[in-house]
Amino acid sequence: MTGSSTNKISGYQTLKRLFRFVKPHRTLFYLAGVLAVLQAPLSALTPYLTNVMVDDYIMKSDLHGLKKIALIFLAVLLLTTIMRYAFMILTNLLGQNIILDMRKAVFAHLLRLRMSYFDQTPVGTNTTRTINDLETLNSVFSEGLITIVADILALISVLLVMLFTSVKLTIICLISFPFLLLASYLFKEKVKSSFQRVRQEVTKMNTFLQEHISGMKIVQIFNAQANTEMKFKEINREYTQANLDGIFYYAVFFPVVEIISAASLGLMVWWGAQGVLSGTVTVGQLVAFPMFLSRLFQPVRMLADKFNTLQMGLVAGERVLQIFDNPQRESKSTQIDHKESLHGDVVFSHVNFSYQKDKPVLKDISFTLPHGKNLAIIGKTGSGKTSIINLINRLYEKDSGEILINSTPIENYDLSHLRKRIGIVLQDVFLFNGTIYENLSMHDPEISLLKVEECAKKLGVHTFIEELPGAYNFQISERGVNLSVGQRQLLSFVRAMVFDPDILVLDEATSSIDNRTEATIQSAIEQLLANRTSITIAHRLSTIQNADLLLVLENGEIKEIGSIAELSQRKGSYLYHLERSRLN
Repeated sequence: MTGSSTNKISGYQTLKRLFRFVKPHRTLFYLAGVLAVLQAPLSALTPYLTNVMVDDYIMKSDLHGLKKIALIFLAVLLLTTIMRYAFMILTNLLGQNIILDMRKAVFAHLLRLRMSYFDQTPVGTNTTRTINDLETLNSVFSEGLITIVADILALISVLLVMLFTSVKLTIICLISFPFLLLASYLFKEKVKSSFQRVRQEVTKMNTFLQEHISGMKIVQIFNAQANTEMKFKEINREYTQANLDGIFYYAVFFPVVEIISAASLGLMVWWGAQGVLSGTVTVGQLVAFPMFLSRLFQPVRMLADKFNTLQMGLVAGERVLQIFDNPQRESKSTQIDHKESLHGDVVFSHVNFSYQKDKPVLKDISFTLPHGKNLAIIGKTGSGKTSIINLINRLYEKDSGEILINSTPIENYDLSHLRKRIGIVLQDVFLFNGTIYENLSMHDPEISLLKVEECAKKLGVHTFIEELPGAYNFQISERGVNLSVGQRQLLSFVRAMVFDPDILVLDEATSSIDNRTEATIQSAIEQLLANRTSITIAHRLSTIQNADLLLVLENGEIKEIGSIAELSQRKGSYLYHLERSRLN
């Protein structure tokens, strides 16, 4: 799934929307447009000067005048070269600057989409949109729109000068022109469909590679290398075939154009030679018109290719715009002062939630967690424990009911402020490629190394970090693979603590830490939890034995709630089952 609900939009609408990214670079755009206009007459000027040179000077043996016209001819060639160079630099600079802005905008938008979008959209799809599609979109501005305008102006200029030079020879040259236009149209349509296939296949390939490289450990554990290789060969073959189809259309089109061009040239020379013999065509015209033909057919050939480039860019642009159009953007609120703390009771009132419609995960959840108290949540896998956490920090939005913090609906808090004041330690720790300090501070300039060290010392992690090469500058590999599972878990505790959250959530956070390591940090955790509202999801009894309130979930519903002492007295069958099978 792509995770987009956007309907297909027309090429004009796509182009119109893309042009908002041109506004910051309008100076480059206008300069390129001016050069496109100025270049147009230069395309027709050299053949015309050739005609004048032959008829007015060579045929009349005027050597002095020939030198003058030759210098003018040379100056025009030099000016054309300079202007083409400047035009190419400007259009490519324009394209790269626009894509730079768009890539930043796309990534910034992705950062603010709801988690439900990422649940539905493969990572490879977003990678393709952000890298491959945007690179293709670059061609709309560097090779597409402005260059198409330049070629059309050049084509019109050449035609006008040809008609001015000789109407009869121009008509002869244009006899084959409809065939050229038909070939160009067919080529354009075939290449467009081919390119759409290429984009689909490259998305499949990126998705497959990302998933299987990330999951290489599972592939090797289950000895699935051969099957995985076979699947990749199939995807690779489809991608290659899509590219070969596009190459085939190019391989057919350009020879066809050359044949039509040669036929047009042959007709012109045959008729023009007769005209020279009969005196109706000058020698200069006969010499100049092959040059005119070259100038005439070149823009047509390039236009067909550039129209395809433009279409490819618009297809890629439409795919990129689908990200911006995605309705799953996180909603923010600024009704509450950003500096206000989240001190106060956490209240769930008749909350219902589902990841997929008609498949409820939480059903009528109601409880109150007083400020400064610790709530422990237990239950079987899939009972909805983590879903409660996902709703508190609004990674997902509830279906109905109300969630309050300090008597205020969480929707009224600024989203970034809400998440900054809620610290979460997950069982599955994700560390980024970078130093330990960068991972613990999350690149927040307000978090100093000294603060990170203080938190690490409180948690008993400082000594372990200091023993690593470079200490806090130790370079962590992708996903932290050069650290043990327990070491990554310890770092996740420090990362949560450096932000000094008002509410702390431990989602089975000590499950990857051995009993000895857990014992060394248990007292530090208790100190940090003091006077702090906290929620603990755990299987180990040692991690929840000091909880003020225990909530037992079963199939998304609250089975029991109360203190551990109260639930022990009740001797509920579900708690008894958990204590025997998982907590002891």
